[in-house]
Amino acid sequence: MQNEKQGWATVLALGALLAWDTSGWDVPVAAWFGTAQGFALRDDWVMSTVFHEGGRFLAWALVLALCVGAVLPFGPLRRLSTARRIQLAVTPIVGALAVSIIKSTSASSCPWDMHVFGGVAQHVSHWQWTTPDGGSGHCFPAGHATAGFSFLGGYFVYLDQPHIARRWLVGSLLAGTVFGLAQQMRGAHYTSHTLWSAWLCWTVAWLGNKLHQLLAGDRYARA
Repeated sequence: MQNEKQGWATVLALGALLAWDTSGWDVPVAAWFGTAQGFALRDDWVMSTVFHEGGRFLAWALVLALCVGAVLPFGPLRRLSTARRIQLAVTPIVGALAVSIIKSTSASSCPWDMHVFGGVAQHVSHWQWTTPDGGSGHCFPAGHATAGFSFLGGYFVYLDQPHIARRWLVGSLLAGTVFGLAQQMRGAHYTSHTLWSAWLCWTVAWLGNKLHQLLAGDRYARA
């Protein structure tokens, strides 16, 4: 039952995401923060140093701690099986890597590259994958938002402890949203970029949990 609910949540989220893509709201939302002269917060110290650089540092520090904890468990990690500790450590790496690979092949440029915001590029849907827009490209989906969203795997790891699972879910979604919004305010990404990163990280975490169930015979596979 739980697997079925997670599967439906994944499909429904994808449907909502596709609806956003067809809405054409990316540019109007970006215009809340940018003008023809560019984005005022692009080089803002809080946005670029605290939320961007600081967020990235914290995310990699947590990944490192989880990797160490997978081999040498400490604190709450001692109560997890080795397989679950590995799942908790590997999921954020795979999620971030998946987003990075897609981003490296995308021709979509960032909002701050767009002519309407003082740049040289013209807006082209990210669905026109290989169509150049006149900018530098490689901006879709949002990489920095994975500093929060990639930790969604913790929700699945702690499903047998619902109160902890909810904290991982809320914490990961909140962190990813904050980091993603900070980048949108700087002109680094559109809303769809952030939303796709969230969906991709969730899907990686969900599939990772299904793999764990397949290999370990987890009781949630029969729930």
